[in-house]
Amino acid sequence: MNIGKASRASGVSERMIRHYETIGLIPPPARRDSGYRDYSDADVQRLRFAANARDLGFPIEEIRELLSLWGNDQRTSADVKALALARADELGRKSEALAAMRSALLDLASKCQGGNRPDCPIIEKISEQKPS
Repeated sequence: MNIGKASRASGVSERMIRHYETIGLIPPPARRDSGYRDYSDADVQRLRFAANARDLGFPIEEIRELLSLWGNDQRTSADVKALALARADELGRKSEALAAMRSALLDLASKCQGGNRPDCPIIEKISEQKPS
């Protein structure tokens, strides 16, 4: 199938498919006599797998590792579980950091009158020099 059909079947944009090929996340597909890419059902499954892993927050290098594990019938589920738990931990840390930033912004916004005067505690806080 051509790249458009592979894109629709996998849910991965044509641009991202080309990017995944360029960085070696997916192998280059076969080429037709005309030179156009010719994706197989296995290529589409691989693209879908990568998209699903990306939706779960895995970065490219970990997606590469997951794809390798997926294609390895000698893998252990413990290896896959370890990757998932490490990613979940990282997402938890990021979530806590985002919650702290949100809280700080809401606190600053509550201290700002939001009127026509130029003085603003939000601007003052952002302009503070951080300690070295």
